[in-house]
Amino acid sequence: MSVSLLPPAPARQTVRRLALAPGWLACGLLVVVFAFDPAVPRWLQYLPLVASTVLVGLPHGAIDHLVPGRLDGAGPTARSLATVGLLYAVLGGLYAGAWFVAPAACFATFILLTLAHWGQGDVHALVALAGGDHLRTRPQRLLAAIVRGCFPMLVPLVAFPAAYERVARALVAPFAGAIGPLAVAFTPTARAVVAGGVATLVAVHLAVGYLRRADGAGWRRDAGETLLLAAYFATVPPILAVGLYFCLWHALRHVVRLALLDPPAVDALVAGDPWAALGRFGRQAAPLTAASLALLGGLYVAVPQPPTDVAGFVGLYLVLIAALTLPHVVVVAWMDRAQGLWSPAV
Repeated sequence: MSVSLLPPAPARQTVRRLALAPGWLACGLLVVVFAFDPAVPRWLQYLPLVASTVLVGLPHGAIDHLVPGRLDGAGPTARSLATVGLLYAVLGGLYAGAWFVAPAACFATFILLTLAHWGQGDVHALVALAGGDHLRTRPQRLLAAIVRGCFPMLVPLVAFPAAYERVARALVAPFAGAIGPLAVAFTPTARAVVAGGVATLVAVHLAVGYLRRADGAGWRRDAGETLLLAAYFATVPPILAVGLYFCLWHALRHVVRLALLDPPAVDALVAGDPWAALGRFGRQAAPLTAASLALLGGLYVAVPQPPTDVAGFVGLYLVLIAALTLPHVVVVAWMDRAQGLWSPAV
C-alpha cells in the first residue's frame, strides 16, 4: 500500500513549523554562541542527552509497534505487534550481546548505523516537508542521506577529536574494552581524509541539486540546512551538539512523521494545534519508553564495569540507543518503502 509522503495541505504550515523550526533555531543560536568560544562545563553539555531519555529522543522510537498498522490503515493487529516485537528482541538482543564480545567494533558499527539512519530521516524531511523537488533520483537521495548523516557523525571527529575519543572510550569502558584499532581514526591524517571526503560529498550534493532544482525553494532550504549543520557540528562541542540535534532535529522530525500517519493527530495539526498531536504521541510512547529505561537498568547490572560518573552513564545509555536503533532502522525503512521515499517519480 502506498501512503502519501506529503502532509495534508491544511496542516502543511503547522507541520513545517513544528518539525523544522525548533532545529533551525537551536542550531543557529548555538552557532552564534559558540562563535565566541564560551567555557561550558562538561556536565552541562550532557544535559540534552540526559533529557532525551524522556523528552522526544528515546521516545521517538517507542511506538514502532504501531507503525505497520498505521501504514496499512488497519490499526495494530496481533501479527503486526508480534512482528515488531520479535524484530526488536532478535536484532536488538543480538546487537546488545555483541557489545559484550567486541565493544570497539560495535562502536564503529553504531557510528555507521547512526550515520545512515539520521541521513535517512533527513531525506524524508527534505522531500516531504522542505519541498525537495531537486532530489529527483534515488542516487541523489542516497547522496543526500550520506551527506546529512556525515554532519553529526563525522564532522565532530574532524573538529573535536579529543572529545570524540572520550565518547568512544565511555561507550566501550563498561564492557572492559579498549578502542584498539579505532585509535587511528583520531590521527591528523585520518581526520584530514575524512574532512576532504565530507567536503567533496557536500559540494557534489549541492551542485547536482542546484542543477536539478525546479522553483529553487527546496534547494535553498536544503543548502541552508546543509551549511547550518556544517557550521553547527564544526563549532559546538560534540556531546552538546549531538544531544540537541538528536532531540530537536532528528527525533522531532520523526515524531511529526509518525503523527501524520495517525488520523486524530492529523486532525489536531489541521486545526493548528500541534500540542495536542505531541501530547497524543507522548501518551502512546510512554509505556515502551519506561520499558526501555528498565532495560537500561538491566544493562547497568549486566556490564562487567558499571559506570560511576555522568559520562559513563551517558555512554551506557548510548549503547542502549545503539541496540534499539538497529531494529528501529528496519521499521523506518519499512515506512520509507511504503511511502515511496526511495522511488522518485522523476
